Amino acid sequence: MSMNSPNSNGTTGSTTPSAGGSSNLSGGNVSGYDGDTLDAGTGTSTSSLKSNLGQAGSHLKQASSHAGVAVKSAASAAGEELRLGKANVKSELAESALSGIAAAEQATAAGREQVDALMDKGRDLIESASELIRERPLASFGIAFATGWVIAKLARGSDK
Repeated sequence: MSMNSPNSNGTTGSTTPSAGGSSNLSGGNVSGYDGDTLDAGTGTSTSSLKSNLGQAGSHLKQASSHAGVAVKSAASAAGEELRLGKANVKSELAESALSGIAAAEQATAAGREQVDALMDKGRDLIESASELIRERPLASFGIAFATGWVIAKLARGSDK
C-alpha cells in the first residue's frame, strides 16, 4: 500500500513499506527500493530520462560522425584547391619563362642588328681611309708619322 506524506521541506514523499518494515519519509526513499517501481510517476520519469539520455547520446554520435565527414570533405576540398593552385603557379611560371626566353631572343636580335650596323660603319670608315691614302699618299704618310711622334712624346712624358 502506497502513501504520500509531507516532508520537512514541504514536498511529498511516497513510502511503501518494505519487507524489513523500515521507511524513510524525508527523501521519499524506502529501504529495499530497487529504483524501478517506487511510484508509477517516478518509474515513468526514470525510464523517460534514460530514453532521452540514450537519444541524446545517439544524436551526439551522429553529430560527431557528420562533423568527421565534414572535416574530411573540407580537407579534400582544400587539397584539391592546393593542387589546382599548384598547377596554376606552374602554368604561370612556364608562361613567364617562355616570355623571358622570347624577350631574350628579341634582345639578341636587336644586339645583332646594332653590331652589324657598327661593323658596316667601321667598314665604311676603313674604305674612306683607304681611298684617301690612295689619293694622297704623301699627306697620309706625314699625318701618320706626326701622330706616332705625338703619341711617343706623350708616353715618354708620363713615365718621368
